[in-house]
Amino acid sequence: MLSSVFRSTTIKRASPIARRAFSTQFPVLQQLIQRESGVPTVKNYINGKFTESSTDKWIELRNPATQELISYVPETTQQELNEATDSAAAAAREWKKTTVLARQRVMMDLQYLIRQNQDAIAENIVQEQGKTFADAKGDVFRGLQVVEQACALTSQLMGEKLTVAKDMETYMYREPLGVVGGICPFNFPAMIPLWMFPLAIAAGNSIIMKPSERDPGAMMMLAKLAAEAGVPDGVLNVVHGAVDCVNYICDEPRIKAISFVGSDRAGEHIYTRGNANGKRVQANLGAKNHAVLLPDANKQSALNAIAGAAFGAAGQRCMALSTLICVGETKNWLPELAERAKQLKVGYGMDADTDVGPVITVQSKERIERLIKSGKDEGADLLLDGRGHIVKGYEKGNFVGPTLITNVKTDMECYREEIFGPVLVCLNVDTLDEAIELINNNPYGNGTAVFTNSGPSARKFEHEIDVGQVGINVPIPVPVPPFSFTGSRGSILGDMNFYGKSGLLFYTKPKTVTSLWKESDSEHTRAAVSMPTMH
Repeated sequence: MLSSVFRSTTIKRASPIARRAFSTQFPVLQQLIQRESGVPTVKNYINGKFTESSTDKWIELRNPATQELISYVPETTQQELNEATDSAAAAAREWKKTTVLARQRVMMDLQYLIRQNQDAIAENIVQEQGKTFADAKGDVFRGLQVVEQACALTSQLMGEKLTVAKDMETYMYREPLGVVGGICPFNFPAMIPLWMFPLAIAAGNSIIMKPSERDPGAMMMLAKLAAEAGVPDGVLNVVHGAVDCVNYICDEPRIKAISFVGSDRAGEHIYTRGNANGKRVQANLGAKNHAVLLPDANKQSALNAIAGAAFGAAGQRCMALSTLICVGETKNWLPELAERAKQLKVGYGMDADTDVGPVITVQSKERIERLIKSGKDEGADLLLDGRGHIVKGYEKGNFVGPTLITNVKTDMECYREEIFGPVLVCLNVDTLDEAIELINNNPYGNGTAVFTNSGPSARKFEHEIDVGQVGINVPIPVPVPPFSFTGSRGSILGDMNFYGKSGLLFYTKPKTVTSLWKESDSEHTRAAVSMPTMH
């Protein structure tokens, strides 16, 4: 049974054992210890109130740059999960009756409040997730763009109408689903929740959000702002935990749909279990995003773009450029790329000159460094080795420096696995055709990019590549919200994409009505004496 694979990692009082945790990215070991007094706890947000959980199971939340214990995250109890769903179900019945215009005004106020509090949310992300402050602000801003899209739902939710016979019309409009759920990863604590709850609420649903147990603070701040913007009690609820909480969302019959972003293992479990329970599920999974570097590319611009996309956010982006395919002579450019990577400063995210922050956990660092070692052991070359990087003043931090592994082959573990760290693996081919074939043979299809000054080469790449999001001289081609996030193949489960028009369709269902109002039945008309017919 799939659920047996996922054993919740919690801190349980007076228990000496360690368990392997459920995570939306990969397993993390947590020590089970008694909760320390004086350390704050993260609250549930149920029916408009921030409440202390009654659980005896707590998950440690630590600053990845210092290992400082910031707070404890609860494993929300079964009773509290039921209370959240009761609240959401009751609120959904009333919220769906509100007009699109009323919900639009709430979204307008929400986007204003997020904009006013962008720096505060970003600071929280630095503390809990480890991003640089500039990158954390970008995290908030890209989510804010989806809220702005939600402000435009008046035109996007328009229905259709057609006269199909005399006095008879058929029309279609979209209705909310009711209660929906959102399960978020650690790598974008603001952006991914903002992909989910604003569109769900704007479409007339209520939603139960489960932020990552690694960094829930941004979601809690967003919940407070949503209340200030006028989101009614119960329309937005926030619960916490690991596998038990996820399984509840998958199994609870009143939750009609689930949005998920995270790892393959968790996503496949949620998609399979949710679908088995009759739910609509959209699940964005793992990735192995390739950049193709052609000899006719603008060398300086391309190398700068690749370095930023590979090592920014410490490589913890589902759209990070983790793989570089050097075509022909461009393999000779790699030493210059390594020099650029060396110039990136690794450090604490609130230091203004930091380029690369820590990875999320000690276990993540260990996994990344193991995969770097595996590349060398299997015959690749380490052009730049970021293992063992120590930052002065933050010696306990989960830091990995930018790393370049060259002469990589497709059967190596460092190529097959999503490393999710500041590591760029580099492969060599002779032609663009070989590069396209290599990418299309990879199971993932989240994103890819080609760097070239040749229009025909760019066009060939665009039309022959089997990847959902393509950049042409753009390293991270994440679409802006008028479009949708369109990862494909092994990177997504479900047939509806995140945000954009597809995002609104995911949170609504069509209703078609055929009506007959006979003109002959109208009052104050003359009697008709001819044989009635349908035209």
